[in-house]
Amino acid sequence: MVDFLTPDFKFTDERGTLVQLVREGYAQVNVVHSKAGAFRGGHCHRLNKEAFYVVEGSLVVTVRKEGVEKSFHFSAGDMFAIHPMVYHDFLFQSDTILVGMYDKGVELPNGEKDIIAEI
Repeated sequence: MVDFLTPDFKFTDERGTLVQLVREGYAQVNVVHSKAGAFRGGHCHRLNKEAFYVVEGSLVVTVRKEGVEKSFHFSAGDMFAIHPMVYHDFLFQSDTILVGMYDKGVELPNGEKDIIAEI
């Protein structure tokens, strides 16, 4: 339900750090700022695989599929992906900045959104 990923490339010198997350494979990229205690999610994507990189902060990600539920703790520098048809929730433990990437994009060519709310 969740893949643990590593960025494609990381370079650090006296000026700072450059982290290349991916070279290809994603059609939509978002930057998400969430406050400590905030809750996001309660949905899945029928078509999209989502990948996330935690820039700063920490969160607990809970995923559910076919009666199986698992929770994971992620913090700055972690990168992970959630597969299609996996319901997911994010509970932010601290103020957090995430980069979120969708392989197809949430807005589909037919005008529909690839979001299925959990009932």
